[in-house]
Amino acid sequence: MMQITDLEKEQQITPLFRLGFRPFFLAGALFSVVAILLWLMLYRGALNLQPLGGGYWWHIHEMIFGFGCAIVAGFLLTAVQNWTGLPGVKGKLLMGLFLLWLLGRVSLLFPNLLAPMLSTMVDLAFLPCVAFVLAKPIWAIKQYRNLFFVPLLTIFTIANAEMHASIYYPASVSTQYAGYAGVMLVTLLISVMAGRVAPMFTANGTQTTKAVPLPWLDKVTNGALALITILLLLHPLIGVNHLYMGVILIVAGIFQAIRWLRWRPWITLGVPLLWSLHFSIKALAFGLILLGLSYLLPEIPSNHIWHLLTIGGIGGVILAMISRVSLGHTGRALQPPKLMSLAFISMVLASVVRSFGPWGWPENTLMFIDISALLWFISFGLFVIFYGPMLIKSRADGRPG
Repeated sequence: MMQITDLEKEQQITPLFRLGFRPFFLAGALFSVVAILLWLMLYRGALNLQPLGGGYWWHIHEMIFGFGCAIVAGFLLTAVQNWTGLPGVKGKLLMGLFLLWLLGRVSLLFPNLLAPMLSTMVDLAFLPCVAFVLAKPIWAIKQYRNLFFVPLLTIFTIANAEMHASIYYPASVSTQYAGYAGVMLVTLLISVMAGRVAPMFTANGTQTTKAVPLPWLDKVTNGALALITILLLLHPLIGVNHLYMGVILIVAGIFQAIRWLRWRPWITLGVPLLWSLHFSIKALAFGLILLGLSYLLPEIPSNHIWHLLTIGGIGGVILAMISRVSLGHTGRALQPPKLMSLAFISMVLASVVRSFGPWGWPENTLMFIDISALLWFISFGLFVIFYGPMLIKSRADGRPG
């Protein structure tokens, strides 16, 4: 009877707002394509538009706190239902959260609509609201292990606040380091989640034994990332020491690589939803090591290597995860459309082109940025084309969600 009642209630809700992953995965992926296109036009001077903070600030902020945090919100608001066994946020409340996120994107792009300070307040309000909604069911059943994500979202808000503060107090707060703190927070979240799901996904998808977890390895890997994040967040008070940054980044990357190798990535090459995830975790590990070296060796350009982390690592993991989660939570078999393999390959190529092209041939930097952007369009454009219809329709198996 409970299942029938839940299903009857579900039918009264627009499918797009029946669970958190639906609006945030779809809108986040679509927004990433639009945001990259707008950034290219701003970068080339082909668009007469003045977003909040200027084009450079807007690009950094929106790819982290616009696109990245939309996916994070969708994932957490969906996962909390599995963690707690309680119904996830849906209907009007979910729509309200989504509209708040959307208003943030519009107000930052057109800051004069609400005035700059009000635009800042709207943008800053989103993550605390998500944290509050997330905390309620976790607290209700005293599942304190997963309460970790609530303070993490609070720290995300602090990083976002620093990004906004860099507009109003540029002499005290660095846009660059505040943005890097945001990137490290996303990297930390991905690292924590990868440790939880990658071994299980690998074992289930290849019909092999699950790798035995090593808690100390997870703690060292994630602890190093947390330490880097703290150092970056504290940059207005203590500055940034490149020696410390470099060493800790290298340590984080080495232990991330050790953990990844223990998950036997070579057995996943025949499974697109798995090899795409493992390639991205590899990019994360290698990107951290190379990024650390860039802070110790001036010959390595840090600004380009950061894109190995953001595109190959974060972008790749996001694409792999939302492709899998969307199938599972819409009641479909874990078999992505065949052209999604092209999307996964394009993301790998986008990170390589954007990171190493300008390093080797700096005179052709603009060309490499264009190629990388095109490959990003292909990756997330294919996701929107193939998964959009799934996300706006009821589950294929008729169940709630």
